[in-house]
Amino acid sequence: MRITGITLPENKRLEVALTYLYGIGRSRAIQILKEISISPDKKTKDLSQDESNKLRILLEKYKIENDLRREITGNIKRLKEIKSYRGTRHMRNLPSRGQRTKTNSRTTRPYKGRKTMTSGKRKAEKK
Repeated sequence: MRITGITLPENKRLEVALTYLYGIGRSRAIQILKEISISPDKKTKDLSQDESNKLRILLEKYKIENDLRREITGNIKRLKEIKSYRGTRHMRNLPSRGQRTKTNSRTTRPYKGRKTMTSGKRKAEKK
């Protein structure tokens, strides 16, 4: 079953399979399935044509996949343009939600650890 260009896995429960769509987590997947009154234990391959059509129609109501990604990148771009604090943190690839950077966040900030020589040899001095 394909929804907005994403193929949902057939052998997984619907509750989990819907989380393959960007913007849908576990709780929203359960909420969607309750609205249509489909069991979350049902596998994707066991869906009838009618149920899959109901699911597609309901998913059009939510911002998922490319629409959501576009909105998020637009929001970040706006923050950068107005040079807000969060925008400048995004520009510098630093944590923007108040985390400390002195000891943690080595993956986001440029790590300035020990600078050791790689080969252990020194360059020959010119005389």
